[in-house]
Amino acid sequence: MTTKKMFISVGKRSLLSNIVVSQIEEAIRSKVLVPGAKLPSELGLCQQFGVSRTAIREALRTLSGRGLLSIIKGKGIFVQNISAETVTDPIQRYLEMQLQRDYVLDVVHARQIIEPPIAASAALHHTTEDAEKLKADQHELVHSEGDYEELSRLDMLFHLDIAKASENSLIPLILEPIHRLIPQIKSSVYATIVDAKKSAVEWHEKILTAILSKDAEGARTAMIRHLEIAEQHTEQMLQKKQRTKKN
Repeated sequence: MTTKKMFISVGKRSLLSNIVVSQIEEAIRSKVLVPGAKLPSELGLCQQFGVSRTAIREALRTLSGRGLLSIIKGKGIFVQNISAETVTDPIQRYLEMQLQRDYVLDVVHARQIIEPPIAASAALHHTTEDAEKLKADQHELVHSEGDYEELSRLDMLFHLDIAKASENSLIPLILEPIHRLIPQIKSSVYATIVDAKKSAVEWHEKILTAILSKDAEGARTAMIRHLEIAEQHTEQMLQKKQRTKKN
């Protein structure tokens, strides 16, 4: 039985694995290969591309690292289902590796630039389902008796759900990798600042009220003030850590 050839031989040029990556990635982007589709075996790919098994394996590692392929031992090579995590995981890894140790305030400042207009957009465009999710988030934070990590998770969930409520599919993808840097920061803030939870509950409520009222300017203004206080709390947390190190 002859296997249908879907890729073009790349010949004897340099960086063969990169050419293989480009062709397979384009096949996925153009829906020639759909999620769940099984690719030919390594040997089959070698024959189709006209390259060595080493080049194929390098290409498959790259595509797997990008979240485009899943390589299951004994079963084969499959196209992954694309999710938000597929897109944002590499960005998060990049930020973690590139940011310096003092990135904490950079994260807060980035949020101050990005999140107020997102809150305004959520006020204008949220659905009934979005509204119910935000109310549930707020209720859970108010009544949480969890540890600092749990409070941090609930805090960030509310903000990410605001991004989703903007009804712009790109906004959560932009915000999520930044938010994944926050749990450790927020946990430290909750552990250090006595009224941090009270402040979060108070300002989340103001933001939520403005969003539910479709008050875009009110939502934007409340988010600005909320993140100004978050900056103050973060600075206080960092100062306390610095004093602890000196003692």
